[in-house]
Amino acid sequence: MADALTVQLVAADRTVWSGEASMVIARTVEGEMGILRGHTPVLSLLADAVVEIDTVDGDKVVAAVDGGFISVASDRVSILSEHAVLAEDIDVSAERSEIEAAQDGDGDDADARIRRAEARIRAAERA
Repeated sequence: MADALTVQLVAADRTVWSGEASMVIARTVEGEMGILRGHTPVLSLLADAVVEIDTVDGDKVVAAVDGGFISVASDRVSILSEHAVLAEDIDVSAERSEIEAAQDGDGDDADARIRRAEARIRAAERA
């Protein structure tokens, strides 16, 4: 479709989702960003958060990303993350257990584990 965004959501080990979309919403380290066709070129750091993709078919793809980058240029959106998972593949009870285990620890690693697990739970709830 000529009036759509071409979107790729890529994790380190695989392409998580690829297709055409009418809109993408992602959280960067500077705040939430909505991307429509004709968006100005941008390269930004992603936060540990939820990414929402509205497909041209009217479906919504929801995923959680563990940081990474988002690139927008010429109606092409690339979302690159070390780890990304679709909402329907998230085990919410396992993520709650991860939060409990991380709360027993301390330091930056524990905080990052909690942020990532919370993002996955939010993604699962939005789907």
